[in-house]
Amino acid sequence: MADPADPWRTQLEAFGSFVRTQRQLAKLSLRELAELATVSNPYLSQIERGLHEPSIRVIKAIANALDLSTETLLAQVGLVGDNDTEGGRVHGATEAAISADPYLTDGQREALLAVYRSYVAESRSTIKRSAKTAGAAKKAPPGNGAAEAPPAGDAG
Repeated sequence: MADPADPWRTQLEAFGSFVRTQRQLAKLSLRELAELATVSNPYLSQIERGLHEPSIRVIKAIANALDLSTETLLAQVGLVGDNDTEGGRVHGATEAAISADPYLTDGQREALLAVYRSYVAESRSTIKRSAKTAGAAKKAPPGNGAAEAPPAGDAG
């Protein structure tokens, strides 16, 4: 178990637990995921147990192998803010409720939190992409190849 005085160690263990849960949900063995992510089996095992800090390249490879966005895994390892917005308070309450549910086993709580966090990260990613697309559309000059409507009052 992580030392509560070392938040980075706690974060690494949570990240490893998330990777393990996602691997299990994907019905992949440790060896299969290691092969898909092009990392060694022992190295992936150390990551899952929170004993090793993965590089960005390894995080991207694991994300691709699990068919997750890189942002989802970066949020899990604490490199992308997860609760730094007003809505983060709601997410914290949701996670606290899941963690405190007496009808769930520890493994079920872990799995549910992992899935919940992946959904939240994916939704945030989609919202950010939509905002970028909307911002780019506002900046696009008129007459970029799209048909334009004639000015009002023109009979055409």
